[in-house]
Amino acid sequence: MAEVLLDTNFIMTCVQQKIDFLDMIFGIGLKIIVPKQVLEELERVSEKKNKKLEERSIAELSLRVLKKNAEKINFINLGKKHVDKLIIEYATKHPTLIVATLDSELKKKIKNRKMVIRLKKKIEII
Repeated sequence: MAEVLLDTNFIMTCVQQKIDFLDMIFGIGLKIIVPKQVLEELERVSEKKNKKLEERSIAELSLRVLKKNAEKINFINLGKKHVDKLIIEYATKHPTLIVATLDSELKKKIKNRKMVIRLKKKIEII
């Protein structure tokens, strides 16, 4: 079964735009991987007082969605570096992995196929 790794901005954008990304991804037969570092990043955003209330709320809701579906998601620990570097390294070692990201820098650096959001409501693999 093919795997898709979700990064922080992909998850938060799906939640913000009310995209049922988990059902869509499972519906096309993919296994979901979420790095523990992404969970930590979501927790940091949800707790930061200097972040906008909307951004904190989206991060909190993102965490709830992931935790509610935890039994269907493979949470992995990538290490101690910056999360983007860890995702790049992991993707390089796993060439069949699909990376779900909206981050333009990550898209440039990762050679793997990517999952993106189109028209603010549709998930697409490119």
